[in-house]
Amino acid sequence: MSDKTAKLSIGDESWDLNVRSGSVGPDVIDIASLYGQTGKFTYDPGFTSTASCESKITFIDGDEGTLLYRGYPIEQLADHGDFLETCYLLLYGELPNRAQKEDFDFRVTHHTMIHEQMRSLFSGFRRDAHPMAVMTGTVGAMSAFYHDSTDISDPHQRMVASLRMIAKLPTIAAMTYKYHVGQPFVYPRNDLDYASNFLHMCFAVPCDDYKVNPVLARAMDRIFTLHADHEQNASTSTVRLAGSSGANPFACIAAGIACLWGPAHGGANEAALNMLAEIGSVDRIPEYIARAKDKSDPFRLMGFGHRVYKNYDPRARIMQKTTHEVLAELGIKDDPLLDVAMELERIALSDEYFIEKRLYPNIDFYSGITLRALGFPTSMFTVLFALARTVGWIAQWKEMIEDPSQRIGRPRQLYTGAAPRDYMPIDQRS
Repeated sequence: MSDKTAKLSIGDESWDLNVRSGSVGPDVIDIASLYGQTGKFTYDPGFTSTASCESKITFIDGDEGTLLYRGYPIEQLADHGDFLETCYLLLYGELPNRAQKEDFDFRVTHHTMIHEQMRSLFSGFRRDAHPMAVMTGTVGAMSAFYHDSTDISDPHQRMVASLRMIAKLPTIAAMTYKYHVGQPFVYPRNDLDYASNFLHMCFAVPCDDYKVNPVLARAMDRIFTLHADHEQNASTSTVRLAGSSGANPFACIAAGIACLWGPAHGGANEAALNMLAEIGSVDRIPEYIARAKDKSDPFRLMGFGHRVYKNYDPRARIMQKTTHEVLAELGIKDDPLLDVAMELERIALSDEYFIEKRLYPNIDFYSGITLRALGFPTSMFTVLFALARTVGWIAQWKEMIEDPSQRIGRPRQLYTGAAPRDYMPIDQRS
């Protein structure tokens, strides 16, 4: 907490507002009492200059290209840890010791089965339904199957619901994929790690023996870690807003999944792959680069630059390395889409226009390429994002529920509609 104040002056009147300091990052002006003091609101479309909450979970410095989970750089967690270790860190605030890690892994692994009656939910969707539509509906329906973990006032039930979602989302995501491609569901296996189990549920079939490639499993685990949380983005804010009303945790996560579906958010990697498909071949890249540089042309290169990061996205550096590891492991050399992607990457990292405007390839660019190489259709990309982000949403929801200062979210507005007027009988209206 800071003892500094900011002065707001409007005409002849002025008010002192408290200035608060975080452990890192910029100070914030506390305007919680602004309306009570002044009778006025602030106007901040998109909340780009507003701290909607106090949080100890994730910190981003977009200018420096920094992302910290509970103080730990994302690079260290992705390189040296695994996803479930990151889950434990986000949920409980500290990295686990060996005994805690083994216990947490065991509890998650033995919660991966879903209620057998949930299988029938999938047949209610059209076979060509978008996987995100299926995910939104199915995760929301979990509250109809797990009544014993919907009381948000009970810490034990909150813990059980948290573990259930971390454990069961891979199973639901894999079932969503299997339904989408018309293959039988594959049950989870307790002898496989988190990422390997997910790949097995997605790509194993009853008529063949599927062996999980450890390089691909490590890549999948790293993708999960890199996407686990990202501060107060649109979907996280949606989860917090839904949770502030007292909604059950399954409904809150379903709300986050629905928000993530948007192409400006979780759908960005799918949009990046669609852009690569539109370009089609390496010889057409100069045409599209020229269009990207033309301010009068509506075309935009998807997967380049980031709203928060004005420097290189730290996740993109790790994802770049992972992408090349996967491509090398699979020996992919004749995929036109990947050829286009690699040439675009080369241009973006060397062309002065991109460097000056800091339009570096972001995580969506590399993750889209990697997921395609792993065998996932573009329609599944946002599902995998939702699976990874579930732990971040849960950690943020849990922190909000346990915050004694939490109130139901109620943004204000600048009203510009009609002034008060009287109702006119219909035969008197012109």
